[in-house]
Amino acid sequence: MSNSFQELTNDFIKRVEALQVRKRNRNPKAQQSFEHAIRTIITDLWKSTHCIPLRECLINKRSGYYSESKRYRDPLLTYKQTMAAFDGLLTLGCVEVTKEGYFDHTTLQGSLTKFVARDELLERLQEIEDYPALSIKPDLNEESIILRDVIDGRKKAIEYDDTPNTVKYRQNLKTINQCFSRHWVDLEIKDTDVVSLEARIRKNIDGLPIDLSARSLIRIFSNGSFKEGGRFYRGWWQNVPSEYRKYITIDMKRTVEYDFSQLNPHMLYYAYNKELGSEDAYDRVLDGEHRNLVKAAFNAMIQATTPLRNCPSDVDPSIADMSWAELRDKILSAHKPIEDLFVCGEGNLMQFEDSCICEGVMLHFAAMDAPALPVHDSFIMHHGFGGELEESMRREFHKRLGGDIPTSKEMLAWKPSDDSPPVSPDLDEVLAAEREYSQWQARNDA
Repeated sequence: MSNSFQELTNDFIKRVEALQVRKRNRNPKAQQSFEHAIRTIITDLWKSTHCIPLRECLINKRSGYYSESKRYRDPLLTYKQTMAAFDGLLTLGCVEVTKEGYFDHTTLQGSLTKFVARDELLERLQEIEDYPALSIKPDLNEESIILRDVIDGRKKAIEYDDTPNTVKYRQNLKTINQCFSRHWVDLEIKDTDVVSLEARIRKNIDGLPIDLSARSLIRIFSNGSFKEGGRFYRGWWQNVPSEYRKYITIDMKRTVEYDFSQLNPHMLYYAYNKELGSEDAYDRVLDGEHRNLVKAAFNAMIQATTPLRNCPSDVDPSIADMSWAELRDKILSAHKPIEDLFVCGEGNLMQFEDSCICEGVMLHFAAMDAPALPVHDSFIMHHGFGGELEESMRREFHKRLGGDIPTSKEMLAWKPSDDSPPVSPDLDEVLAAEREYSQWQARNDA
């Protein structure tokens, strides 16, 4: 980490300490925890100032959080010293709470406290020449295998005993993340297009900021079982809107994206020895119309564990001029061989299957020191690996489910706007391009 950032955090450690009236000094362990809390808060704020768009930071003010779930939390963060650090920064006027956290003991719902940097701290963070995603290396020893269950109506990470499988999952993911950490994944857009991207992300209610420091993956299993879920999350490229993914670069090289075609239908049919047929699984429902609607409804019905009497929130059958019941029945009719697999929780089981396929693809390329970035049911790679990526995806699917599946080449990161022969740019054009992409260029030159 850069000296300038270390100097900044050391400065604020001293200033917060000077505010506090204490009868005696903290013991060494408490002092270590206090300083670590300051650095953790300011590090998160530094990352947030480079997000697209700028994001709010979160802090947990519930004392029990700092003593439970030891597997997942930072052992150096304690409730007492974290609150002392945060309150000190508040008193200095360096941070501002944008929304207070709460917890409703009746509904068991709540949210964490949100805050941002302000005034002097914000200015000093913006003046640091280094880039946080480059200066702060991913901690590859943090727990990466997460087991969740529904407790009192809320999804929570729960403790578990390691097994040979969980140890293998963790070791495999560390191998994958080590490969990712040796390469630099970026988004090659013009400086002037950053504002448009920010607006695009804000427009999506579920859109998450792009934080280039989120360079490693975790794996999350569901329903208290290591046979459900298991997908990979928290890579920044997974938050990029689909129309911007074509601008993702790896080590400044153009990329290609390959997508599994009709992944969930193929997995269900093959897993239960049924015949899908050659007709598109989604097009067959409404005679080729409203494919995206059918796909969303199909996946919702596979994921559901109880009969879907009411329409899922992300499905709007009115665009096809029909009711939810009509759309649901048409999907069941078009997929009679597997109609008994809907609304019974098969989705999480299929997620486990596709996560194992995904792991196999990423491990294959990690052995070649070539990152294969997972995005839903597709992968993004250096364009030179396009053919081998498609072959690997189909091989891993066959290995897991014993069948073949088509893939599609979603996009190339770049192609000429016309069929004109390439022309070598002159110096002025090169310099103009560097100015237009100065932020991307600066990160890749670091």
